[in-house]
Amino acid sequence: MAINSDTDINLALLQLGKNANRYRLNQNCTPHEIIEWDSANSDSQPTDDELNAAYTAWKTAEEYKINRANEYPSIVDQLDDIYHNGIDAWKATIKTTKDKYPKS
Repeated sequence: MAINSDTDINLALLQLGKNANRYRLNQNCTPHEIIEWDSANSDSQPTDDELNAAYTAWKTAEEYKINRANEYPSIVDQLDDIYHNGIDAWKATIKTTKDKYPKS
């Protein structure tokens, strides 16, 4: 199987705990491929299937953070909310987003 077009190999290697190894990726348009895996690496080079699965696992684990960040008001708006409405009103605003996108 080939690398999926949305798979980020660097993040997949991080998820697999193999990001400390030396490797090179091609510089073509995505999907990238590992073109060199240093023979001195202590870990074996992961397969395309392992990379795809690891990236999917990383994305699933991180998705709530991305969704929250996209939905939170800007820092300026949050500070304005605190100034005008107090900390408790701000906490209620933030809690709505946290409840909508709970940690996995």
